[in-house]
Formats: sequence, C-alpha cells, structure tokens
Amino acid sequence: MKGFTKKPASFKIFKEDLDEVSLKYLSSKSSLAIDTEAMGLVHGRDRLCLVQICDSEDNVICIKINKGQKSSPRLKKLMENSSIEKIFHFARFDIAALKSNLNIEVNYIFCTKIASKIGRSYSPRHGLKEVILELVGIELDKKAQSSDWGNIDNLSELQLEYAANDVRYLIQAKIKLKEILIREGRMAIAKRCFDCIPVICELDILRFNNIFEH
Repeated sequence: MKGFTKKPASFKIFKEDLDEVSLKYLSSKSSLAIDTEAMGLVHGRDRLCLVQICDSEDNVICIKINKGQKSSPRLKKLMENSSIEKIFHFARFDIAALKSNLNIEVNYIFCTKIASKIGRSYSPRHGLKEVILELVGIELDKKAQSSDWGNIDNLSELQLEYAANDVRYLIQAKIKLKEILIREGRMAIAKRCFDCIPVICELDILRFNNIFEH
C-alpha cells in the first residue's frame, strides 16, 4: 500500500542564508539531504531560487535565494564541511547550481540517482518519485515540479510542500540503496562515481558536452 506524506517535524524558511543557530545545529549532523529549485536547467542562464535541507529527524529548512545573489556564507560553510555527507538525487544538477550561483564547492557526496542506476540495475526507472516509492513506500506529488520558483516572496503552499518532500525521504532511500550496493559488491564503484561529480559539474558549467566520445 502506498504511503502518504505528512507534515515534517519542523519547517523553517530563511531568506538568503541560514542563521547561526541553524548552522550550528545542522553542522552537528553526520548526513543531510539537499535539493535545489531553479528557473530552469541551464546553468548561467537559469538562476538558483531555493535550497532545501533535511536531517534524519525530518526537520526541513528552505533558503530563498534572491535574484543576483552571489553568496550565502553560512550555507557555504555547511556545504563545504567535509565531515557531513550530503545526499542528493541527481547531484550533478544541484552541485553545479550551487557552484555556479553561490560559489559553493560541495564535497562528501552521495547521489541516490547514481546509486539507483548502479544498484537497482533490475529497473529502468530511476527518477526520484520511482525510487522513493519503491524503497521508502511514499508516493510523492510532483504537480509543482514545473512552476515559477523565481517568485520567491510568493511561493505557494503547494510549491513549498513539494520542495520539502523532495528532500525528506532521501536519507531513508540512501540507507536502502547503500544496502543494495554493498550486497551486490558495487559500493566501491559508486563511491568513485560520486567523487567524479564535481568535475562533471565544472564541465557542465563551462558548456562542455560529450568530451569522452570519439
């Protein structure tokens, strides 16, 4: 039976950056789930609008990024903390967005999409909705996926709920995916793929495509 989403344990919204209290709290965690929302998929053209963070206790924080904003010092400190594992789904996009917009160099990465493709080789479906449904038993509502995230002062309840739910189940999915990868002897190759993501993101930002082809 498919599960239903419910309200997170806590939900905070900040403009431009974390506050010191939240930075200290999040910095104490061993892993965090991260997601971003942008005006589109082209780095340098489509700006970053929202950054979502969730911990293992289902506490969600959303940071609204202003148009033209070039830095978020506390968020940068958190994302560049090498003792905290950052869990993304399709990390390639989010990490490039954070670097391109806020000059953040994310490290210690786990990508559930890559992990799914390497571990769940029995399935052709590796989107977030499919991965969360199978591994966590929650059916995500993706109605607000294609919407205007740039209007950050007037985001709807549906948009904010969508943004929160995109990070709330990543840690649980990561745990299940790691179990599969270890069981199938594929954890080492997955880690090597995660380590390559920042380089691939730099190539994306510089608009290099298919450089490994003949």
